[in-house]
Amino acid sequence: MTEGSAPHLSPARITVLGVQPGNPPFRIVEIDGEFVGRAMSMTDVLLIAAEVGIPIHDLDDLDVVRWVGGGKFTWTPH
Repeated sequence: MTEGSAPHLSPARITVLGVQPGNPPFRIVEIDGEFVGRAMSMTDVLLIAAEVGIPIHDLDDLDVVRWVGGGKFTWTPH
């Protein structure tokens, strides 16, 4: 496999994992592979990132945030 055909792997420091069942449902947020909190909305992701000094200007920027198990609008279990 050549570099040109390698899949894009996001260098994003922030990873938002899939929705976990709960009341209310939540998503686990990791920064640099470490658990940092639970988010129940996009706003929570922004607040968690700000608390550790990572500004997010665009939640769709794959170099900043990696969404696993659904995008930024996925907040309920399937």
